[in-house]
Amino acid sequence: MTEKLYQVETEKAIAKIKEVEAKTVCIQLPDGMKPYANEIEAELVRATGVRVLIWLGSNFGACDIPLGLERMKVDLLISWGHNKFVKRVEGW
Repeated sequence: MTEKLYQVETEKAIAKIKEVEAKTVCIQLPDGMKPYANEIEAELVRATGVRVLIWLGSNFGACDIPLGLERMKVDLLISWGHNKFVKRVEGW
């Protein structure tokens, strides 16, 4: 189960999907989490009924937005990472 290896925080994704009333969502995962893509998709679909597109291309961080995202006509992009973003007062 993904929850044991990663803190996937699907509850945050589900809340955001419901908040924006998304119908189609693209999920972007780093390579280490890609084996769990179907499990994450199933949880999102079960909780919201959303259509999920899984981005299988590269993901080198939050600035690595999938090329062609606008052509996919998604309502929301959810990009997961391995580490938490932490911004310190003195800078990154």
